[in-house]
Amino acid sequence: MAGERTKLTVRTRETLGSRETRRLRKQGVIPGVLYGRNEPVAIAVDERELRRALTGAAGLHSILDVEIDGTGSSHASILKDYQLDKVRGGVTHVDLQEVHLDRPIHASVTVHLIGGEDAPGVREGGVLSQPLRELNVEALPLEVPEHIDLDVSHMGVGDTLRLADIVVPEGVTLLDDLETVAATITAPTREEEPEETLEGAEAAEGEPTSEGEQPEGGADAPAEPEADAAGDPGTVEG
Repeated sequence: MAGERTKLTVRTRETLGSRETRRLRKQGVIPGVLYGRNEPVAIAVDERELRRALTGAAGLHSILDVEIDGTGSSHASILKDYQLDKVRGGVTHVDLQEVHLDRPIHASVTVHLIGGEDAPGVREGGVLSQPLRELNVEALPLEVPEHIDLDVSHMGVGDTLRLADIVVPEGVTLLDDLETVAATITAPTREEEPEETLEGAEAAEGEPTSEGEQPEGGADAPAEPEADAAGDPGTVEG
């Protein structure tokens, strides 16, 4: 939900470098950077604390009230970027960006299709496709939606919805091309049976031969001469 704020306690990192970041990750601590109005600050945050802050109702768009070293003062921030472990999938680094709550920001928001099962085109066997998974918006930090819904329940086969058809909450501005295709329903693809390449080949297989013809090795085939038990005629032993 837009407007959710979550407290996130972090500490400054005095020692930098890859060796230090590996040591932190082994302890369940995620290294990161807080970008603000002044110089960037190297920070470290407990992995469980970060997971709690980013799995609320607002998800990745939650406003984080970042408190550094328990000073009591907080910095309103958003998740700017993060890196994942390619093998284990866990977060390995985060970038936080301090924001002014009274100034609009740019954010990427996911698009959810709703009513797909009820769409007439889908009921007729059409295929619903979603080329657009995310879109870019501008809004105040507390008004950035977690996601944007697109109703496709009325779509028929051959219909197309574009970015201009998406209804966004008040205070949110779309930044992408309004002609961008967001959803389509296409007719199902019919598989054609392959044409027979050798006409009559299957019909001929297994049919009896025509009258007067004998298969190879049949009754009228010349018999092989039998060898004489005592040897071939004219052979002189010894």
